[in-house]
Amino acid sequence: MTAGPTSAARPRNRRQLIIEAAGRAFSDVGYHAASMEKIAAGVGITAAALYRHFPNKYALFAECADVMADRLVAALAEVPPDGDLAEVLASVTRVSVAHRASGGVYRWEARYLDDEDRPRLRAKFAQVVGRVDEAVRAGRPLPDGRLRAVAALGVIGSIAMHHTSIAQRRCEELLLASALRVAASDPFAARDGARPVELPALPVPRTRRAEILAAAVPLFARDGFAHVTNGQIAEAVGLAPSALYRHYPGKVDILVAACLQAAGLLAQGAERSLREVTGPRAAVGALAATYVAYSFEHTALNSVAEAELPGLPADLRRSLVVAQREHIAVWEQQLRLVRPELDPRQARVLVHAGFGAVVEAGRELRWRDTPAHRDAVTALVVSALGV
Repeated sequence: MTAGPTSAARPRNRRQLIIEAAGRAFSDVGYHAASMEKIAAGVGITAAALYRHFPNKYALFAECADVMADRLVAALAEVPPDGDLAEVLASVTRVSVAHRASGGVYRWEARYLDDEDRPRLRAKFAQVVGRVDEAVRAGRPLPDGRLRAVAALGVIGSIAMHHTSIAQRRCEELLLASALRVAASDPFAARDGARPVELPALPVPRTRRAEILAAAVPLFARDGFAHVTNGQIAEAVGLAPSALYRHYPGKVDILVAACLQAAGLLAQGAERSLREVTGPRAAVGALAATYVAYSFEHTALNSVAEAELPGLPADLRRSLVVAQREHIAVWEQQLRLVRPELDPRQARVLVHAGFGAVVEAGRELRWRDTPAHRDAVTALVVSALGV
């Protein structure tokens, strides 16, 4: 007797498959652009079937965030209490690389958790940071251990923020070596000869269009693009909401303008930084100092561009992605001149690792813009690159 299709054919791990598919979707296009239909399609089920497991998208998102944090906590729990720094960072690296497709959930999307859920997730990540901090201080006793710990975690977590294709084992080796260099560095050591970075200034808003853009960026950075209304933006510049449409066709066009402004400032800064340097090693240092200066000086603009770019429609995102790749190509070229043993993909992974160190170190320093902070974070980036 042949059995027909029954519920027994349903995978026992369907809930886990849903979480994996959702994590990939949230990481790829952001919380608001990821639909339950798209997530269901990634598992090969209908949206109606998906709702039998999760009542709504928010519940699914919250579980994705919890699962990623739980994986890191569990991996560190398997490291012996007397495990050294390499063991601790290796455990985090293995998990992060294995789940890179869904790892971006926490990095940029945790802002969308409700007030009652956010402390729970932060407590879990605090466990991870605390364990890495202990290992860093034990391996390299310096007063700035926590800064080096979060920067090392930023290096490792950077793998979730790009799609560079690279073998898993090689990726783990690159990131672990980079994170270990960051953890062992002395970012506040005295350094001579560093010139202050002068970035192109943001244009003074002299038109309504420019005023709208300047008012929208801090709102997007604080609340997230999807949560900001046209009314809030209009109120910030003293306009009626309907008047916005005389300057921008829609809210998404304001976001695109912000992303283009960010890309332009960074490209101009990089070009200016390379004009007076001689040799690839100095060029890498200049690029690092410029990126750090840009991140501290234009924190809101940078966070908006990084967080909201994946959720833009493909046709609007295309030119921005091209600009981003062109910027990374400049880094890649100079880094490979200093480290010719790296192939293009390996160099790209390390460039993103440097960016990850900036993000986490900057957050730890609460983006307080001082020369000492800029120099320290620049030193962490250079360590991450192995220059």
